Amino acid sequence: MTSPIRTFPEAAEAESACRCIFLLLPTFSPLDLSSAVAALEAANKHDGTARYHWRVVSEDGLSVTAPNGLGVAVDGGLPGLLRGDMIFVCGGQGQEPGVSLKVLGWLRKAQRMGAALGALGGGVLALARSGLLTGRQVSAHWALRAVLAEAHPDVEVKNSLFTMDGKLITCAGGTATIDMMLNLISDHHGAAVATGAADLMVCSSARKGNQDQTVSEYGRTGVRHEKLAAALSLMRSNLEEPLTPGGISDLVGLSVRQLERLFSKYLQTTPKVYYTKLRLDYARSLLLQTNMRIIDVALAAGFNSQTHFAKVYRRYFGKSPHQERPF
Repeated sequence: MTSPIRTFPEAAEAESACRCIFLLLPTFSPLDLSSAVAALEAANKHDGTARYHWRVVSEDGLSVTAPNGLGVAVDGGLPGLLRGDMIFVCGGQGQEPGVSLKVLGWLRKAQRMGAALGALGGGVLALARSGLLTGRQVSAHWALRAVLAEAHPDVEVKNSLFTMDGKLITCAGGTATIDMMLNLISDHHGAAVATGAADLMVCSSARKGNQDQTVSEYGRTGVRHEKLAAALSLMRSNLEEPLTPGGISDLVGLSVRQLERLFSKYLQTTPKVYYTKLRLDYARSLLLQTNMRIIDVALAAGFNSQTHFAKVYRRYFGKSPHQERPF
């Protein structure tokens, strides 16, 4: 796979077109990159106006191979920056390897110069490590939210498809990339251009940024019972400090016995077992994607004792938390 365009105008020519720079990290998602570039290309094709120019780069100017084996030949290394540039850091859903001081410095310089900074998928982790997200609202892929929230508690992590916070643009990645780019195009050039671009991409409509990334409780579990769905949502939102069965029951307007009957009827399990599974799945994501100590993972998942956590974890996954670690 080669990058779509290799020409990149200098300042004089770029005045009437936005320069977009896509920085590929080793875990980048080809879907995110191609979706973003396709939207820009469609905006240009709408009426033949060169609204956007783009360049695909890596830190060292060498091609990058994505985790799925797809290689991308880039247009070069980290380029010089202009005030009106838009920079998109492209990462994936897995743990991002260490980001070099060179890249972090380049990103900080871009912010100082007034460039817009964006992140697709796991690229948000690089921006967080650069210290540029403190006190900001960001969207991150649902599989990375726990990692980001635990490692950077000063960042407000949202479950939305994408977030535009001033000149900071973050996206969950995947198909949400198209939604974000079409919304950007609409902001820059109006709804008619964005709609024309969407038509060229056979995209019936762009979702808004505040929509949730994941499906509803009904879509996830098939549960149509309103109060049971509310109970499940409460559990997902309170993993570090688990609610008691009585607390959940009170919040959804049921007795503990009624709640237990609903879990048995619709999910063939008990509230306690279901809640424990959610907490253990959360703990597993932290073990696989962070360097957090085991005790800190246990506490983040609502277990007060590392010994108890390890015992429950082994019973559920068939291995200890230490054995789960990929490093």
